[in-house]
Amino acid sequence: MTTAARKNPSEVGRLLRSWREQRRVSQLELALRADSSARHISFVETGRSRPSEELILRLAEHLDVPVRDRNALLLAAGYAPRFSETPLDDPSMGALREGLERLLRGYEPYPAFIVDATYNVVAANNGMALLMDSLPEHLLAAQPLNAMRLTLHPEGLAPRIRNLREWRGHLLAQMERQIALSRSDALRELYEEVAAYPVRAQDAGREPQEPVPYFALPMVIEHEGHVLSFVASISTFNTPMDVTVAELAIETLLPADPATVKYLRSAAG
Repeated sequence: MTTAARKNPSEVGRLLRSWREQRRVSQLELALRADSSARHISFVETGRSRPSEELILRLAEHLDVPVRDRNALLLAAGYAPRFSETPLDDPSMGALREGLERLLRGYEPYPAFIVDATYNVVAANNGMALLMDSLPEHLLAAQPLNAMRLTLHPEGLAPRIRNLREWRGHLLAQMERQIALSRSDALRELYEEVAAYPVRAQDAGREPQEPVPYFALPMVIEHEGHVLSFVASISTFNTPMDVTVAELAIETLLPADPATVKYLRSAAG
């Protein structure tokens, strides 16, 4: 008996229905998007019909299901996973690593770093190292380094962020959106940890001295007697075919004012 034959069609149906309801998409709307019928979607969700591998992937694409969870849907239906999960240090990822390193160097002297699905730092450039060089050794020694912990920990960057209340709220809201999209238990645990970090009263109520640009919320941070202002940009890979690659994000801190540009260029020599 094959693996597919042993699987209960209702298992993948329950998962698909859960994703559809979370995305607030009706069966009819999903059917129209995925070139199917509402009747067939209903049969799949109730276990009366076993979906093909192609239909599962098509539905997952239109429901914006994370790549890791698309493998779970395929397994639930009795199919083999479609997407590999290759460690970034695997020899086959050499070209990707080289490309990422070139990209990080290209952003210098501006800070840039790469994180995985739970904000563990995979790589960072010299601009990011500049911002972190005054952090306590015990934070930098923790492995893996985690961008959210380094930013929001009371001994991390948090005390130096002038608009901590706004920036902290922005980061926590960002994590909440990602948890809703990915349903990741690990990300939820990280969120609960960093959200519970104590915030000093003077930091919680401190406002930035400069007006917030209309186009983006800046992070205004003190560094060695200078006040630096950054806006964040996040990039991901389009149509990844590997779980590891799908979960990588390239984050850059772009200067929001001429003074920050001048300081970073001077510090880089």
